[in-house]
Amino acid sequence: MELTVPGERRLEGKVAVVTGASRGIGREVAVLFAEQGAKVVCAARTVAEGDHRMLSGSLQSTVAAIESAGGEGLAVQVDVSDEDDCMRLLDEARAAFGRVDVLVNNAALSYFIPVVDFPTSRWIRAFAVNVHGSFMLSKGVLPEMIERGSGSIVNLSSMGAVGPGRAPYESAGLMGATMYGATKAALERFTQGLAEEVYANGVSVTCVSPSVGVPTEGTVYHGLSESLDDPRGEPIRVMASSILLLATEPVQAISGRVTYSQQVLEEFGWLDEGSGYGFEIGGSGYSEI
Repeated sequence: MELTVPGERRLEGKVAVVTGASRGIGREVAVLFAEQGAKVVCAARTVAEGDHRMLSGSLQSTVAAIESAGGEGLAVQVDVSDEDDCMRLLDEARAAFGRVDVLVNNAALSYFIPVVDFPTSRWIRAFAVNVHGSFMLSKGVLPEMIERGSGSIVNLSSMGAVGPGRAPYESAGLMGATMYGATKAALERFTQGLAEEVYANGVSVTCVSPSVGVPTEGTVYHGLSESLDDPRGEPIRVMASSILLLATEPVQAISGRVTYSQQVLEEFGWLDEGSGYGFEIGGSGYSEI
């Protein structure tokens, strides 16, 4: 697998807000965007190492990585399920850097619980983070993007949005996949609806999932990956690069796309050969539209 990002500094002079930037895919996106010239507002709940009781990673470490490479980053603690917090995040981004050009809705929450045992409060909380937060932040950045006639919103979905199909079933499936998949399917429909609404205003709205599971601190903790360098997984820079592509290609070329990382990278010539979802494995209904 050979990845080649065409050109340099594709985000020069731009300001990006990336949620869930304390670890995993969000952190990698924030670092890559800074390498490509963006001033990056890194948002998450975990500010310092050790603040999260289970997982490593923090906003401070992400911003430190950006700054050590000569970039500009800002850490903002935020709960994306809270509208006041979402608006405060955008206010702080504008106070620091003057504008928001790119929004990456990456923050997500999952619980590995079967529906029969699922606490209603947790179900509602997951939708608040995974769906409502993306809506509230998108709503918050749209007025300036529409007035400016440009901007990009990239939402992160999941292979879990692809349902198991009809019975008979060989097993009960992964516990928790029903809730998580439902939130991501909702996000995919939101993506295409919003893309249609703002297309004439020059604002692109897209959605991308990994083609193959990406090892992160979270997937390792939950036993979905053996390690951060699990050879079965998709390199995290591949996933981050697909988000960069969607954030920087012209609106008429990509808006409304619900796609998969390796699929879109290969299509645009950034990856020599892809695999996984979008290739031998069919995608979700929205990715087929």
